[in-house]
Amino acid sequence: MTESRTPPSKADPESLTLRGAPRRAVRFKRNLLIGVSALAAVVLFALVGVALKPPSSGSGAGQQELYNVSQKATAQELAALPADYSQVQREVPPLGPPLPGDLGGPILEQERALGIYEGDGPGFGHDPEADDARAERIRLAQQARRAQESNVFFQLSGPRTGAGSQVAASGQSVGSAYSGASAGAGRLSLDLESDQNLQQRKLDFMNTPYGQSIYNAYPMQDAASPYQVMSGSVIAASLVTGINSDLPGLVVAQVTENVYDTVTGQFLLIPQGSRLVGTYDSVVAFGQSRALLVWQRIIMPDGSSIQIENLPATDASGYAGLEDEVDFHTWRLLKGVVLSTLLGVGTELSLGSDESDLVRAIRESTQQNVNRAGQRITERNLNIQPTIRIRQGWSLRIIVHKDLILRPYQS
Repeated sequence: MTESRTPPSKADPESLTLRGAPRRAVRFKRNLLIGVSALAAVVLFALVGVALKPPSSGSGAGQQELYNVSQKATAQELAALPADYSQVQREVPPLGPPLPGDLGGPILEQERALGIYEGDGPGFGHDPEADDARAERIRLAQQARRAQESNVFFQLSGPRTGAGSQVAASGQSVGSAYSGASAGAGRLSLDLESDQNLQQRKLDFMNTPYGQSIYNAYPMQDAASPYQVMSGSVIAASLVTGINSDLPGLVVAQVTENVYDTVTGQFLLIPQGSRLVGTYDSVVAFGQSRALLVWQRIIMPDGSSIQIENLPATDASGYAGLEDEVDFHTWRLLKGVVLSTLLGVGTELSLGSDESDLVRAIRESTQQNVNRAGQRITERNLNIQPTIRIRQGWSLRIIVHKDLILRPYQS
């Protein structure tokens, strides 16, 4: 027997809610908000009006005026000035003694420069004795000034008479003046940071006096030998050995053209193929691109030789020194800068704000030491001088600055 089953009734959906009903929002009345805002605005405007209200000037008999704006005080300096130009007192400068035409002004300026000017002294009249006395006084003052500015020197030789003594005396005075000028011209600036280009040295060279005398101290000299290579001659040569300015060393060159006597040009004195022996300077300044060479000996093909006094080497155009390849070590400098930067960045990194005092002290000490090491590395790389290299076979010229007395070469 089959029984009929009744299906279950459906549940109310409200009873199956997973979350509770949200709380109702509290709302203010719009009219209340408008009223409160209007009241606050009225109070704010009232306070601003009270603050900007000018103070009321009280009218009382006992009130004292602190500052009088109707009358202004005048400074004492302005009060002492005259009211108009009619009250200005014009002072007429006193005229001095008469001057001798156009020469009076320069004479007075010279007296003032020498410190012998007398304002109330005798004028320039028609008195020859007074004019001679004035000229003598100026001459003595000039001699005293020159004696103060001249160098101290001693004359060891005995007195001479005649024209020879006059020439020697003039030569000695010119030599002493030239030595003083050379000492002044050789003064170098000690502060290289403020005067890196040695501008003071250039100014001293331009302001060097040429001496007191207008005559040359050296007489005319005849040639001591017909076989002379005189000063100013140029010897053509080429390098046999190369040059590297990292270390000092010797350099050898070979004469490429025959050298004849200077006067006639008929006698062969230095044949082609002669050897030149010299040295080069290894000290290279920052930015220098030319190597300095000097020659001390000439060796002939027949074995004879002559010693010379540091003849300078120039290039084919006559410029001092030789220029070929220059290594400024830029790559090494860049590597040092990059290494210093990496060390500085690594030391600036911290482990956080929660590190202990010991860890912080170790980190700061490491930062300082590594930063100092990076700076030293960069300074060392900056102090490396450039390297100048001159290849073999480089053409050069030797300028003779002292006369060379030789003998005719016979092969």
